[in-house]
Amino acid sequence: MQESENLIIDAVITWVDGKDPIHKAKISNFLENKSSLDSKAVKMRFNQVNEIEFAVKSILKYAKFVRNIYIVTDNQTPGFLKDKEKASKEFPNVIVVDHKVIFEGNEDYLPVFNSISIETLLFKIPSLAEHFIYFNDDFFLQKDTKVTDFFIEGKPIIRGYWCSFYDDIWHKKLKNMFSKIVNKKQKIVYKHRKGLQKSAEFLNFDKYFFTEHTPSAIRKSTLESFFSKNKTLLNSNIKHRFRDPNQFVMHSLANHLEIQSDTCFLKNDFQLVYFQNYKKPFWWLKNKLKRAEKDQNKLFLCMQSLDQCPSEKLIYLKKWLQNKYE
Repeated sequence: MQESENLIIDAVITWVDGKDPIHKAKISNFLENKSSLDSKAVKMRFNQVNEIEFAVKSILKYAKFVRNIYIVTDNQTPGFLKDKEKASKEFPNVIVVDHKVIFEGNEDYLPVFNSISIETLLFKIPSLAEHFIYFNDDFFLQKDTKVTDFFIEGKPIIRGYWCSFYDDIWHKKLKNMFSKIVNKKQKIVYKHRKGLQKSAEFLNFDKYFFTEHTPSAIRKSTLESFFSKNKTLLNSNIKHRFRDPNQFVMHSLANHLEIQSDTCFLKNDFQLVYFQNYKKPFWWLKNKLKRAEKDQNKLFLCMQSLDQCPSEKLIYLKKWLQNKYE
């Protein structure tokens, strides 16, 4: 265990402020349907309510072993870091990395509004540690964590379970056949589960390892080594400004590479508290938070699409986050 405790570990968070007028104007230039900019689907993908601040503070509070926290974004700065003098004192190890840095040599693909493309190049962050933990901006640590919650003997812990490929599930097959009969021109869209399984397919697995909305433990050299031999595959994944059904998810690729080489530890407990449906009664939401606080096994918290939360509940949740992480 001593070897694990001495690892240098960084954290990486991808973030965008979709309400920023400059960003909205930029994305509008590449949308065929300009009105879709105000659609629920687009807002859920890009809008935020400053949860990035609590994501960072949760790491600082509950993962004190993390060396640097890198926030990868497109010429934006989270509100809590805009006062540079204050940020340098309170968040000296939080570093904002622009898309231009990781897309160096691939500038033709910028600007990009696709987290799948961006995630693929996170391994190119300058001075990034060999061992890093990837967070979405709505992931939070909610209990004290240690290195061995993410890496053991330098090998990543991968939380999840094995699943059949999407097209091997009988009712999915039936649904696809019916859709083709009813609507032959049906548009193929990106699906998260298919994005997770893509890498398992081209690595010749007969099923894929499904992971939930938890931080991902990754070794930089695993991605560097693979992409140095598969540059065409790398380019095919980063060239899409918007999500494409042919894209694979970076952390799932890293996971399947580690599984293939037997250089990881699999764990079938996500240790996760997950919020997505904010239509449930207030008492249910409060009770879920209370139970999460009491359960010492629950290390991770995900509050997905907080911008879709009704205002009264959002005020409550943000106050809860503030009280927990201040």
